[in-house]
Amino acid sequence: MNEVQFPSGIPAAEWAATPESVQQLVLTLLQMNEELRERIGKLEERLKQNSHNSSQPPSADGPSKPVRLPKAASGRRRGGQPGHEGHTRLLKASEEVDSIVDVRPTSCSGCGALLLGDDPCAERRQVTEVPRVAPEITEYRRHSLWRLACGAVTTAAWPAAMPSGSFGPQVQAVVGYLSGRMSLSQRDIAEGIAAPYHVELAVGSIPAVQAAVSEALANLVTAVQQYVRQSAVNVDETGWQQENKRAWLWLAATPLVAIFLVMKTRGAQGVHSLLGDTFNGTVGSDRWSADNWLDPKRRQLCWAHLIRDFQKLVERGDESTRIGQALLTQAKELFRLWQRVCDGTLPHTAFAAEVDPIRTKVHQLLLAGTELKQAQTHQTCRNLFKVEDALWTFVTVADIEPTNNLVERSLRRAVLWRKRSFGTQSTTGSLFVARILTTVTTLRMQQRDILDFLTEACAAATLQQNQPSFLPFAPTT
Repeated sequence: MNEVQFPSGIPAAEWAATPESVQQLVLTLLQMNEELRERIGKLEERLKQNSHNSSQPPSADGPSKPVRLPKAASGRRRGGQPGHEGHTRLLKASEEVDSIVDVRPTSCSGCGALLLGDDPCAERRQVTEVPRVAPEITEYRRHSLWRLACGAVTTAAWPAAMPSGSFGPQVQAVVGYLSGRMSLSQRDIAEGIAAPYHVELAVGSIPAVQAAVSEALANLVTAVQQYVRQSAVNVDETGWQQENKRAWLWLAATPLVAIFLVMKTRGAQGVHSLLGDTFNGTVGSDRWSADNWLDPKRRQLCWAHLIRDFQKLVERGDESTRIGQALLTQAKELFRLWQRVCDGTLPHTAFAAEVDPIRTKVHQLLLAGTELKQAQTHQTCRNLFKVEDALWTFVTVADIEPTNNLVERSLRRAVLWRKRSFGTQSTTGSLFVARILTTVTTLRMQQRDILDFLTEACAAATLQQNQPSFLPFAPTT
């Protein structure tokens, strides 16, 4: 803030004749007024935050915020457009059908004569029904026998295939599925397994079943973490609670694998625990300071976050608007080129040359922003200028994207879990959350059946056999 020499509008001679104590008071009041104006400006800007200019989700915008129109909104009618290819339910082959009901006419509709034979082109219609599921209950009876000659009593060992608890691998898998995929509370899980499966499962028994699922997934999740540590990844975190204390749920993801961890830190130590101290790959993330230890050339800042920051500049007015609008224009052109890379019409090797003019213009705009008197715009541009190399890593590194949308989407289910349950009440509960979210998110990325995988994993843990793998292929070093 520039030092005030004397209030504007007061002649210099009159100001000079004013007692020094009064001058000092006036200058103090003017300085306080300037600080308050700056503080009010920041508060007003916070009130204007929404999903367009900040990291707030659209659900936080409230009913007064104008509805965000879809990108394709152009006056066309809702629904499928002319020429859109429809999707019709395909009929199963005859050998896949459980029963066939033939419906034949018995008499001619014209003359009433008896009709016999089959129609080789009979009209087909298939109706799918779900049978009533009844649980299979196996009772194990362990006998103890006494030998008269020596007086010893021998008790048989329980079979290796018998689960340690009261529920088998399929019930465990269903509980894991309803928890991690359907995001149900424990009371809803009890109802969700009782209604279709007719299995009586008390709410108090659910944590024990979840702990068994968690244990079955432990080694699999460790393998996922090792895989992630050898890949280019996107990283993010969201707030969590463990035993009513502050914690954070971290996520590192590649296009085919994701790993969640609950930790009590949001700082750089969290990134090190997630990726390992020897990680030397590329990380895509937002501008959180925990990633500042990374070389900017091994870090990719999220352009989706940057666009919201640029929109915030536009809404500040004056010179900030001009710079913000120009930055948005460059971002739009950047994503137009990136879309061509994604659809294969622009080779990644040629992408860098196409981006060079955009990169130069963004550099000039950020430099101009650092020279503005508007404090917040000056600070934003100065901070971006410090990590400018991290804006363009995706241009030269082919396996990283310009946004952090991959982990943002994967974190939504975790955020819903947190809002529903207010976190976890134990370390065991946090381990289950991390492991089941890792499992569900990874399997969905790979388009694999979640329930079948969980059943196989729980069965393998019971029998102490080799477990199925998350990894799409062996990681390369």
